[in-house]
Amino acid sequence: MLNLFRITSILEGISYLSLFAVTMPLKYMAGLPMPNKYVGYAHGVLFIAYILLALLFCFQKKWPFKRVVILLTASLLPFATFYVDSKYLKPLKVSE
Repeated sequence: MLNLFRITSILEGISYLSLFAVTMPLKYMAGLPMPNKYVGYAHGVLFIAYILLALLFCFQKKWPFKRVVILLTASLLPFATFYVDSKYLKPLKVSE
């Protein structure tokens, strides 16, 4: 479950950044709306998967409510999923 959550976390972060840094400028500056549509769909699916996996993972590990809030808030902020991966998830991989 840890590997799945880490992969989803990283992909969600990449999709979030690519949506706003790549496809939004393409849509509004170059008049190409299709990349934004597909990356937006992918980001939506990854966002929902991240939220569900974060909740499942936190309940499985019996983490405190504060950490659950941190993980859920990370899905809303650019680069935050990468921070969560390095601060909370990667140390678990080393200890297992």
